[in-house]
Amino acid sequence: MLQYFSFSIAIAFISWIVGMILNAMFAKTDFYQAHLLSLNFIKNEQLNALLGLEPFKWIIMHSFFKYLNPKLSIKKKIVPAELAVYRAEMTLAELNHLFAFAFMLLFVAFKLFQGLYLFALVLLVVNVLTNLYPSLLQQQNKRRIDRYMAVLQRRSVSA
Repeated sequence: MLQYFSFSIAIAFISWIVGMILNAMFAKTDFYQAHLLSLNFIKNEQLNALLGLEPFKWIIMHSFFKYLNPKLSIKKKIVPAELAVYRAEMTLAELNHLFAFAFMLLFVAFKLFQGLYLFALVLLVVNVLTNLYPSLLQQQNKRRIDRYMAVLQRRSVSA
């Protein structure tokens, strides 16, 4: 069991690199620009809460994981002029994780095909925690930025 877990963690780190490479390859395509930049799986905040996104967010904010992407570090105050850049960086991180998630699913499928069901389950759990949940968290944060940008836009129009 321990070797399944250690292999899964190693594949997760590799998947992050593969996710960045795939994201860079697809970034110039029309499909990417039209569909992936505005991707939103779960729009319901109550469903996000049921999935445990808030405890996951707390873990990210209070562990070494917060140092993995310094461009998305939590600031005390975000300047409104930086919001679009911040959102774009968040979208990039989200899609990196989604491509990494898809890459790791190939390993899950391969282990299922081999009949190694426990191994496949461990891979899937690690994949969800290291790739799917970060992507869902980025989507939630993007929605928050979008709401804030809409409020700022309404204020500038009414002023």
